[in-house]
Amino acid sequence: MEIKDVKESVQNQFGAVASNYATSTVHVGGPDLTAMLAAIPLRGDERVLDAGCGAGHTAMAFAPKVAEVVGCDLTIAMLAQAKRLAAERGLANVAFERGDVERLPYPDASFDLVTSRYSAHHYPHPQAALREFARVLRPGGALLLVDVVAPEAPASDTFLNAIELLRDPSHVRDHSVSQWLAMCGAAGLRAEQAGAWPLRLEFESWVARMNTPFLAITQLRAMIDGATHEVRDALSFALGDYSFSVPTALIRAVRG
Repeated sequence: MEIKDVKESVQNQFGAVASNYATSTVHVGGPDLTAMLAAIPLRGDERVLDAGCGAGHTAMAFAPKVAEVVGCDLTIAMLAQAKRLAAERGLANVAFERGDVERLPYPDASFDLVTSRYSAHHYPHPQAALREFARVLRPGGALLLVDVVAPEAPASDTFLNAIELLRDPSHVRDHSVSQWLAMCGAAGLRAEQAGAWPLRLEFESWVARMNTPFLAITQLRAMIDGATHEVRDALSFALGDYSFSVPTALIRAVRG
């Protein structure tokens, strides 16, 4: 799929389900968000960019702890949800605006912190996004990136990305931790894994969140039924209800 088509697919997919993400328990909170908030010491005067902000949960979590947060996203309907939620919470130091993470509309060295949470697997060219994150960070500024990560074993990597794409056609790729660290280094960022945990996905809510068509759901069940022991162990598939766990990681990267 061409990059333009991928970005249009992301907007179409998430525009139709934006309200689901306003209340999704995976996105509203969790150990990953707690880990992000604790990953670097905050003085309170920081300017933060939440890249691929979706419904704004990460931006709103950081807002009480910093001076200003800007959330950017390609999908207008997602931005509308974020603005609504921020207004309901009375957060005056958060702004949400349209922007492409691979061509950020911000000056060089304009943020102290960039966050990216559960959006990077939609980036058609993650290396371009990381270069942009490095560009807009001030020297010494940090990137905190949380996402589902592919297992290092090729068979489990392939299976996870296959079911992700079948469930959500706008999915591009879950990268492994080693791949993220290498890409951060190529973008001029000193990176390390700062946290890891399994994210349990209840099958029915997982497919409902994206309005996955019935035929695709049937195919997903068949794929899971036919998964090898290696894959079943790697993703901790439950017997009976098809729920599973995906590895998730926090990457902390600093601009020199």
